[in-house]
Amino acid sequence: MAHDDDLEDFDLPFFQRLVIQLWALLLGLITRLTDALLLLWRPRLLRPYFGIWLAERLHSPYRARRTFEVVRALKATGQRFRELIYGETPLMTALLAFRRAGVGPGCRLVDLGAGRGRVLIAARWLGAEARGVELLADHVASVEKWLRPAGITLVEGDATRADLSDATHVFTNWLALTPETKARLVERFRDCRPGTRFITVTRPIEAEGFLVRSRHRMLFTWGFELVWIHEYQPGSAARASI
Repeated sequence: MAHDDDLEDFDLPFFQRLVIQLWALLLGLITRLTDALLLLWRPRLLRPYFGIWLAERLHSPYRARRTFEVVRALKATGQRFRELIYGETPLMTALLAFRRAGVGPGCRLVDLGAGRGRVLIAARWLGAEARGVELLADHVASVEKWLRPAGITLVEGDATRADLSDATHVFTNWLALTPETKARLVERFRDCRPGTRFITVTRPIEAEGFLVRSRHRMLFTWGFELVWIHEYQPGSAARASI
């Protein structure tokens, strides 16, 4: 029986794949341009941003490899290889989402599944503390030296076991995660203080105690997705009307 870890389900005909690649290239150019324009207002963040860009050029994050370290990390966390499908959140999108969630000076944002930390730059742009948790050690090692001087912390670890006790905001792009991994994340979310804001991509948190405050359609490197902003209020209904 074939492993459901395999990515064969994502194989496409040549011309369909070509169109998607060209569309992704166009979106990538647009988002890189808007990122650069925004960073002109925060020049101290240009260095970590271009450090991330350099790491991506040397080793593309879009080509996950079944190395011993990756397999070991997946087994330790109970995740599947297909959950490593990678997509970027443009700086403009992160800034808009974080502003609407109330991120600013005095806040602590944690990104679960942070990749190489592009989203964390947006949190620092707004004056918040920024911490990311990433499963793949290679992602962390390739950019940590660039992020640290900007006050950004990126650590290797399992998002479902991350310490969220001091977070005021939690971001997760859980587009590719399985229902089982999402359920473990939600249980970890319950360790947060009442009033903590959660920003999720594609799907809301469908569990008791997480009120949906708003939803927004925003641009990512693969197209438009819904972004959901929640507030943790233990004992409340699962979702509020929006």
